[in-house]
Amino acid sequence: MSALRQSSDSGIVPGAFAATSSAAAVAEIVGALEGAYGPRTFTSRGRAVDVLVETVLSQNTSDVNSHRAFESLLARFGTLEAVAEARVEDIERAIAGAGLSRIKSVRIREILGRLARENGSLDLAFLADLDVGAARQYLVSFKGVGPKTASCVLLFSLGMPAMPVDTHVHRVAGRLGLINLRVSAEAAHSELEGIVKPEDRYRFHILLIEHGRRVCHARNPKCRVCALSQMCPSAPATQA
Repeated sequence: MSALRQSSDSGIVPGAFAATSSAAAVAEIVGALEGAYGPRTFTSRGRAVDVLVETVLSQNTSDVNSHRAFESLLARFGTLEAVAEARVEDIERAIAGAGLSRIKSVRIREILGRLARENGSLDLAFLADLDVGAARQYLVSFKGVGPKTASCVLLFSLGMPAMPVDTHVHRVAGRLGLINLRVSAEAAHSELEGIVKPEDRYRFHILLIEHGRRVCHARNPKCRVCALSQMCPSAPATQA
């Protein structure tokens, strides 16, 4: 019997597993999802500052729109170093496709300007020498950078064991009972980092996003074809 089903059958509410049960559940989840979707290995998405800017652009819009806006930004200015010295109005026009372009243009200009002033460059490689908590705390000190954005930079650029929690990760982890469904996405970062081993956080994050997009939808989840249905304490309720 799976760790998730054992916890459900014993009357322990979702999100209240002992640490050992949670670790066993995560191992089952990762194994089942890799069986369904294939293995996921880490590949850096590029410079940390590039990932930071593109993640800011992705807020409240799709990945497709944010990537196009980032490419448009580089096509217009050539480098982010040039963006750091550009007028906000020109940045706004370049990223119009990302939505909320006025707000995002101001934030991007402020982030890049502060980095240049404080560090003499836009290089964020020094974050890799810090622990995850300290590196994330530095990034969230920038206006417009929250725990999710900071964790994306650390995980996807530097390969640091941060746990970004987007809507898919939050929803799927809650349905699986790894976190309480009522816990905020911000609080879920630390909760999931507490039960997912550092070496598994990249795979866990990527696989839960894929599963959320393909099967575990916010409405009408496809429980009958779910690779996790036999271990998910929410499956009977969502199938009803």
